[in-house]
Amino acid sequence: MSRSRAGPVGGVEVRPFGDAAVLADVGDVDAALLLARRLDVERRAGSWPGVQDVVAGLGTVTVTVDPTGADLDALVDVVTRLAAENDGRAGGDDPQDGAGDVLEIAVRFDGPDLDDVARQAGMSATKVVDLVGGAELRVAFVGFAPGFGYLVGLPPPLAAVPRRARPRPAVPAGSVAIGGGFAGIYPQDTPGGWHLVGRTGEVLFDESAPPYAVLAPGRRVRLCPSGAEPSPLPARRRGPLTRAAPALEVLEPGACSLVEDAGRRAVAAFGVPRAGTADELSRRLANRLVGNGDDEAVLEITGRGPRLRAHHDMHAVVIGDPWSDEAVPLVVDGKAVPPAQVVPLHDGQILEAGSLGGVVRATLAVSGGMDVPPVLGSRSSDLLCGLGPGPLRVGDMVGVGRAGRPRGALHMPRDDTPPAVLRVLTGPDAEHEPGGDTADEHPQGAVAGEWRVAPDSNRVGIRLVRHDDSEERTPRRSLPAGGTMPSRGMVAGAVQLPPGGEAIVLGPDHATVGGYRVGAVVIAADLHRLAHLAPGAPVRLELVDRAEAGAAWRRLLEVPGRAVEGWFPTQAG
Repeated sequence: MSRSRAGPVGGVEVRPFGDAAVLADVGDVDAALLLARRLDVERRAGSWPGVQDVVAGLGTVTVTVDPTGADLDALVDVVTRLAAENDGRAGGDDPQDGAGDVLEIAVRFDGPDLDDVARQAGMSATKVVDLVGGAELRVAFVGFAPGFGYLVGLPPPLAAVPRRARPRPAVPAGSVAIGGGFAGIYPQDTPGGWHLVGRTGEVLFDESAPPYAVLAPGRRVRLCPSGAEPSPLPARRRGPLTRAAPALEVLEPGACSLVEDAGRRAVAAFGVPRAGTADELSRRLANRLVGNGDDEAVLEITGRGPRLRAHHDMHAVVIGDPWSDEAVPLVVDGKAVPPAQVVPLHDGQILEAGSLGGVVRATLAVSGGMDVPPVLGSRSSDLLCGLGPGPLRVGDMVGVGRAGRPRGALHMPRDDTPPAVLRVLTGPDAEHEPGGDTADEHPQGAVAGEWRVAPDSNRVGIRLVRHDDSEERTPRRSLPAGGTMPSRGMVAGAVQLPPGGEAIVLGPDHATVGGYRVGAVVIAADLHRLAHLAPGAPVRLELVDRAEAGAAWRRLLEVPGRAVEGWFPTQAG
C-alpha cells in the first residue's frame, strides 16, 4: 500500500500534493530556501528524471513531476532526507548564490496608501519611510506574478499591517507595497491587495534573458528612499508570430484563440505559470492526426473560432471535447468538414471554425505546428501574466513548421467516467483538522457534494459554487484566518477553498503560489476535462486513491495510440 505522507522528521513534514507533486513543510524561510536550492541543483543535474519544477513558499517547498512513471513515495523519501540533513544548517549556509550582495532599489515614497499605513502602524509617514528604508529585506519566495518577490524583514509595526480590505483592480507596474507581513514591488500592471507606499523604475523581470527575475529567492534587498522621479518602465511588447515564411493569416481572430503547446518547465520559481493547452489529450490527438509530435503548438479556441487564410499547402484538423459527440463546426471555402476529420488546405483557401455551439473549447492543429518564437522555452500564451503572443488579432501572420505525414481517422475508445465527475485525491490540508465539528467543516468534507461551474471561470481557474444557490455563499467558519495558509507552491488541479464557500480548481495559467487551503487535487488524468466545463454545468468531485489515479493516467496515455488510425487520405467505407 502506498503511503499518503511522511510524518514529521526533525520538524519536517513531506507529503504528496496530488499525483504529480510533493509538498515539504520545513517550518521557516531559511530552511525552505536551502532545501529548494538543493533540490533544484539535483533537478538540473538530472538526478531525478521527471522532476519539472521546484518552488519555495513561506517555509515550504513544492516539487512538481511528470506523473508518467513518477514514484512519489521515493520522492517523498528523498525530500525528507535532504530536508532532515539541512535541519539546523539553514542559518549557516548561504541559501542563494549572490545573496551576500545587497541590492539597492531607489524608491520614491509617495504612494496613495502611505498615510493610511502610518495611521495603522501608529507613526508618522516620515517614520514609515525611515523604517522601510533602513530595513534589510530578503526575498522569501517569488510568485503571484513573474518576478514578484515576497520580501520579509519589515520592522514589527509595519509587518503587522494587514492587506487592504478590498484589493485594487489595477496596480501600476513599479508600485512598492506592503501588506500581510511582506513588502513587494509589482513588476507589471496587475490587480493587487497590498498598500501602495511608493514607486520605482527598476526592471525586475525580463523574459528575454537570464536570470529573468532580479529578485531571486534569498536575495537581500534595501528599498532606498529617493526624491527622483522614477523612470517609466518599458511596456511589454508583443513579439512576432512567425520565425519563417508566414503560413496562416488571421482574417478574424475569434473570441479567444491562443497558441499553446505543452507549456513551460523549470520557471515556476520565477513566478511564471506553466500555461500550455487546457486540454492535453486533444492537443496530442490533433497533433497526431496531422502528423506532428504530441507537443507541437496548436490553436486553442474558446467560444468562437478564427477565420484563417492559408498561404501555403498544409493539413488541418479541429477537435472539441474528444469524449463528447458534440461536433465543432468547421468550414473550408464555404464547405462544411466532418467532425475531427483531417482536411487539406491549399494556398489561398480559407478555414473558419465559427461558433463552437455547445463546445467550450476546441483544438485546431495544422501540419508542422504553429511555429511562433518561444518565450522561456514554450510557444504558449499565458493569460495571467501576458507571456507569449496572447490572443490572435486581425492581420496576424502565424508561422507553421515543417510538415509530417498526416494520419487517417479518429476513433475514440469508450469512456466510462461520467462527464460531470472529476476524480480527486485528498488534498494536503484535508488531514489538518482546522477545528470544525462536522465533516462539512473539514477541508476534505468541504469539497463533497454537488457543484456547478460559475460564469467567471477561465484558464486561470474553474470557480465552483454549490449546486443549490442557497448554499453557494455559506462561509467556511471552521477555516481559521479566513481560510488561508502560508503561501506555498501550487499545482494545476488544486481545489482551493476560499472563505466565501466556493471552490476554485486551478487551471494551466494559475499563479505559482497561493495561500488558500487545498481540500483536494484533481488527478492528472482528469485535468483535460476542466477545459470543457461550461458555465452552469454540474460537477461532482469523487475521491479516489493514488492507485486508481495512476491507473487512470496510464489508460489516458494509451488513448492517442488507440484512437488515431490509418493514414490520410482515408478511404470511404
